[in-house]
Amino acid sequence: MTTYFITGIGTDVGKTIASAIITEALEADYWKPIQAGELDYCDTKKVKDLVSNKASKFHKNSYALHTPMSPHAAADIDGVSIQLKNITPPKTKNNLVIEGAGGLLVPINSKNTVLDLIKPNYKVIVVSRHYLGSINHTLLTLNLLKDKGFDVSIIFSGNEHKTTENIIKKMTEVTVIGRIDEEPYFDKNVVKEYAEEFKKVLENV
Repeated sequence: MTTYFITGIGTDVGKTIASAIITEALEADYWKPIQAGELDYCDTKKVKDLVSNKASKFHKNSYALHTPMSPHAAADIDGVSIQLKNITPPKTKNNLVIEGAGGLLVPINSKNTVLDLIKPNYKVIVVSRHYLGSINHTLLTLNLLKDKGFDVSIIFSGNEHKTTENIIKKMTEVTVIGRIDEEPYFDKNVVKEYAEEFKKVLENV
């Protein structure tokens, strides 16, 4: 079974929607190790509401923090210290989709970042969204992962911007799983359509 780690070039780039699509496409389990803020309707609940298949299981956060901030800051407000040793992937015989928090170098404590949650055997999928500066953020993210030896691919999210996407593809040569358009809404049917579209590529990355 394969573990996929979903990260982004920043916050609010579409990681949760991408995670739902990949979870649906592979009928995988889903796990978000660190949730910061929105505990009443957290990312795990959002993904669960968007997935149609009956095989996926949704695993409990290792840390559920109350404030929508960088994990290290949210943990400080809650009076807890995030420890890597307490973040243990759930045991499953299924494929597993792990959703990170923010970007790769978001601190989770004074020593570790989200990057430290990614194990060498994980396949990493980067979600990129076009905005002024996004090429730089995307190249930094992809090149750091490649330099670390990870198996990396990319999903583009939001309105298409061909010059941005083309230069990223040309300069990194990573596999493009697909793109998630700026849809009016996302529900189970929309997610399922994308899942069918992405499935063949995912099975070969």
